[in-house]
Amino acid sequence: MIRLIQQNVFLGIIIVALIIAIATYVVNKNKKESEETIVREFYGLGTIIRLRVDGKNGEKAIQEAVDRLNIIENKMSVFKEFSEVSMINKNAGVSGQEVSSDTFFLIKRAVEYSELSEGTFDPTIMPIVSLWRIGSDNPRMPSKREIERTLKLVNYEDIIINEKSHSIGLKHRNQAIDVGGIAKGYAADEVKNVFENHKINSALIDLGGNIYALGTKPDKNLWNVGIQNPFDTRGEHIGVISVENKSIVTSGNYERYFTKGGKIYHHIIDPKTGYPSESEVISSTIISDHSIDGDGLSTGVYIMGLEKSIKLIESLKGIDAIFITKNKEVYATSGIKNSFNITNTEFIYKDNL
Repeated sequence: MIRLIQQNVFLGIIIVALIIAIATYVVNKNKKESEETIVREFYGLGTIIRLRVDGKNGEKAIQEAVDRLNIIENKMSVFKEFSEVSMINKNAGVSGQEVSSDTFFLIKRAVEYSELSEGTFDPTIMPIVSLWRIGSDNPRMPSKREIERTLKLVNYEDIIINEKSHSIGLKHRNQAIDVGGIAKGYAADEVKNVFENHKINSALIDLGGNIYALGTKPDKNLWNVGIQNPFDTRGEHIGVISVENKSIVTSGNYERYFTKGGKIYHHIIDPKTGYPSESEVISSTIISDHSIDGDGLSTGVYIMGLEKSIKLIESLKGIDAIFITKNKEVYATSGIKNSFNITNTEFIYKDNL
């Protein structure tokens, strides 16, 4: 059994964390399968990427996917000084930055998810996240004054999108965008498109925990995906869903945090308060047709809270969710409930609110 687990690093220092354990037989099980099964693992987008492809064009498809991922990273990484996103941030409060269709599309979608989530997902949260430094070697608790002052810079409505000039800008100096909370979803979808163009019918795409299961396994069975137990070590799941042609993205508070004064401060920061979210939800998993939806929604619904989140997801076509609360209660939206089986008896299935 292979478990695919999120790494601790990513494109930027945005508010997202993802941990997913894949419980499925994806290693070459016999000689016939191994002849056409190609697995490549490498570092990219600030994380460990693992691509597994079955098909005659596998090697060529994977290489094209790697090239595509490199292009996306070079355009969107805040750690690359001359990336398009870095240039937007450098020009904040001064002028817009003309960008490629990739970056323009992604930031437009990020704003849409911000609107859907009532601002609980906000790509301009970078200045606040930088204050906390959670996940680094020296996390800190900012002062109330620091947070209040910096919160003035966090507002997705300050992103200026100019269709005519194909440019993106920010209204005020010192504002900054980090698309790390959505870029891996976009990248996973782009890899899927590359594979489909090469007539690949069976593949597993893992971008540091963003999972896309393309088609079925070579034996025609569905991919079995285990949802991480947020109270336990990596790779321990509470239940399993069986999927094909689906993305699975999880946000949880258990991957990056620090403790101060006996209190745990996790890395999922609420853009409205500037402090770690205190929602009753401790894990939110989005199952969707497109990985960008999972990335764009998983953190926002985590912060929104259970009732609002269930209502939102139920209103969106092709998107479902699984929520785990502090009380070890599990809620699943209607489209996925019959496909998800709890295997850990410590957790209880509850009817939606």
